[in-house]
Amino acid sequence: MLILLAVLWILVESAAAGTFYVGSEPTRFGLDGSEKCFSNDLQSALDKASDGDTILIAPGSFSAKWHAYEDMFCGNCQNPMVEVAASRGFLIDSKGLTIIGSGIDSTTLVTNAGYGILFTNSFGSLISRVKITGGVRDRDGNATDASIVARNSTLTVEYCLIADNTDRPEKVVVGIGGIFGREGAELTIRNNRLFNNGWDGIALYRGATAVICDNEIDGGRGAGIGITWDATAVAHRNIVKNYWKGIGAFGTSKAVISNNLVIDNLGWGIIATGNAWVEISNNLVTHNGNCGLAIWSDSCSGRIINNVIVNNGWREEWVCPPVGFWNYGHPGKFVIGYNNVFNNVGGQYRDMPDQTDRLGNISADPLFKGKDDYRLLPGSPCRDSGDPGINDRDGSRSDMGIYGGPHGFRETDDKLLAR
Repeated sequence: MLILLAVLWILVESAAAGTFYVGSEPTRFGLDGSEKCFSNDLQSALDKASDGDTILIAPGSFSAKWHAYEDMFCGNCQNPMVEVAASRGFLIDSKGLTIIGSGIDSTTLVTNAGYGILFTNSFGSLISRVKITGGVRDRDGNATDASIVARNSTLTVEYCLIADNTDRPEKVVVGIGGIFGREGAELTIRNNRLFNNGWDGIALYRGATAVICDNEIDGGRGAGIGITWDATAVAHRNIVKNYWKGIGAFGTSKAVISNNLVIDNLGWGIIATGNAWVEISNNLVTHNGNCGLAIWSDSCSGRIINNVIVNNGWREEWVCPPVGFWNYGHPGKFVIGYNNVFNNVGGQYRDMPDQTDRLGNISADPLFKGKDDYRLLPGSPCRDSGDPGINDRDGSRSDMGIYGGPHGFRETDDKLLAR
């Protein structure tokens, strides 16, 4: 009887949820002027829809109107009680919606604003299969401008392309980022491509949490992934490249940073600073301009294990020395084990004791299969040399690097080879 009641409840809920269609040709949905079909007016569909509804967007370009938005809290100020003059494009407020485009090559959302798509008090929302572009930077430098901004919301962002949001007045240092989590945001960010944007790829501020996985974050100013203030994040199997800086944990944040390829960034690859707690494991940090990995304060702590940190330091010192592992803090607050730190231009370790041959750390050619192919050859010193308390997917002792550990890339995954 209880099972029957549960099934009936699910059917009632499904029947109550509606589907709205947005596109220039209503008949492509099998409709003709239905009250649930909006010709190119996406915001009208967002306003009309109720909690739990789905919005399907046809191929085409859909533009938001610019609206002033007074942000009552500053996301990245020392004092959050500072009003910020911002703007917003599309708005999803006080409802959870499923928003699905026809694909990143066919459905484009042009935001025309600083907070491009703003989710507020939106629980259970999802946005998928759209390209988001055309942001316009706010003149207030405190505005946390991004293509997607979420606060007090649970939101999944998947299979989206966030690209070419580069507008920035000359006197404003910060640009437009990719996906930003603000107060009360709980985000799942997976299988997206963020390309050529004007600030951080993904940034989390006060009270935000996120699972960030399987994204390619390529080309921008700022950091590829920034976990700040008291935010919490799990970030694994991301490719972060061509930013000023790679992945950073700041403030009192907590972060698990695993199995990421961090490559070709101008400054540092991965850092921990402030009072952050981090687990940095099974990453490949290679060919970054300055240091590969750094401890940047006396107060941060955590574990740094199973990483491969090689070939960093190709440009003059900017934000840190051109070395593999730099200490500007207190390495005694970290477990540092089973890492391979090798062939970094300015040396392997700076301002700390050499960790080679301590707790499983090595310094040796990892023997990758080839250029841009980071799988390990059978004789690699990184095979079965990771922390013995961690297993690979097949149950064997973990390898060092991005294919090792329980969350590693699969060796059949060609995403890395096509980077």
